[in-house]
Amino acid sequence: MLGNLGLPELLLILVLALVIFGAGRLAGIGKALGQSIREFRAEVKEREEEVASKEE
Repeated sequence: MLGNLGLPELLLILVLALVIFGAGRLAGIGKALGQSIREFRAEVKEREEEVASKEE
């Protein structure tokens, strides 16, 4: 289902989010989402290294 989203659909979603949350709040949401993704990646990398060290 998500593979069927094109540029017009993504723009519509962005405009709706901008209207609902406002520009300032939307920037904060994006920052929090980016930080969450970074933390998740760091945790996954740490776990992979932990597993790799146990296999040796």
